[in-house]
Amino acid sequence: MEIILLERVEKLGQMGDVVTVKDGFARNYLLPQKKALRANESNRKDFETKRVDLEAQNLTQKTEAESVAKKMEGIYCSLIRQASEGGQLYGSVSARDIAESATAAGFAVGRNQVQLDRAIKMLGIHPIRVQLHAEVSVSINVNAARTEEEAEAQQAADEKGESTNVAAEAADDVAEVQVEEIFEDGAQADAEAELGDDEAEAEAPAEEAEEQT
Repeated sequence: MEIILLERVEKLGQMGDVVTVKDGFARNYLLPQKKALRANESNRKDFETKRVDLEAQNLTQKTEAESVAKKMEGIYCSLIRQASEGGQLYGSVSARDIAESATAAGFAVGRNQVQLDRAIKMLGIHPIRVQLHAEVSVSINVNAARTEEEAEAQQAADEKGESTNVAAEAADDVAEVQVEEIFEDGAQADAEAELGDDEAEAEAPAEEAEEQT
């Protein structure tokens, strides 16, 4: 389908560009989101008539988005979820969850603005981009944790540049202790075996001496 872009669309073009896209992409995304018009003769004329106003409107929206971006850049959105000791979530964190968390923090964000390739399935801090405007995006930190206390610990660690998956670190510590215990048990068993061999060797000459007498 041939369309006229009403704003800049990544990998497609700028406002006013006439491009060809797949019908499904146009019908399911570009047209409903008012990012484009069908490139028929009527819409071409209508766009040229309104172009100046559209460009002015776009500039205003961009300026507003840049203002929001300054306040929103780097914020932490905590999402409490159940998870295993190793940090694997029982479920996931979706784009909708992130949008709702950001909105609750005072920033109006829609699900389609969250740039999430796949759902989050691990505890920890996850940097995610949010598209505030066609030309303005911001990075926020999604803080997936099992409790508010764990979320605070992960945020504090992230701000210091340290590892942020508290649960995974705890699981690693447990695993290290278990490995150490295994080696200690193995070393003890070897020592007992050696002691047994030494005692057996000591008893053998004594038995031989008794037999000779």
